[in-house]
Amino acid sequence: MTPVETPLAEAGVFAGIRPDHLALLAGCARHAVFPAGALLLREGDPADTLYLVRQGTVAIEMFVPARGSVPLETVGAGSVVGWSWMFAPYRVHFDARARSLVRADALDGACLRGRFAQDPALGYDVLSHLAQVLIERLQATRMRLLDVYGNPDRG
Repeated sequence: MTPVETPLAEAGVFAGIRPDHLALLAGCARHAVFPAGALLLREGDPADTLYLVRQGTVAIEMFVPARGSVPLETVGAGSVVGWSWMFAPYRVHFDARARSLVRADALDGACLRGRFAQDPALGYDVLSHLAQVLIERLQATRMRLLDVYGNPDRG
């Protein structure tokens, strides 16, 4: 395995992915390092990268007028950040900020889309793994919303 393939294979999100598909993913990847406080993604920017966090923590944030950047979720090693490269118009919807030193594998979104177009089985394999993470994050968001907006005690 190449140096990038190894961390991809070890990430929970890609557990069980076909080895030939893993090699194709690795061909779209490069290593990236972000110091604490650096932005991995900025809302409104072109969405062109999927980050697989190998070390550190990343806060997913939203700008709220009069409050500034509000963290919505914090993810760590083994998590992925940056979904917008999958969907036109390919613009980032949230900020993603390194909370600590972050080492990640950066997968080029245009490269991935091109490989998915050439090999639909690859696209299905990868997107079905990523969809599982999306479902888990949506469920976690739902639980947080229930905590904030739950039914008041009617007693």
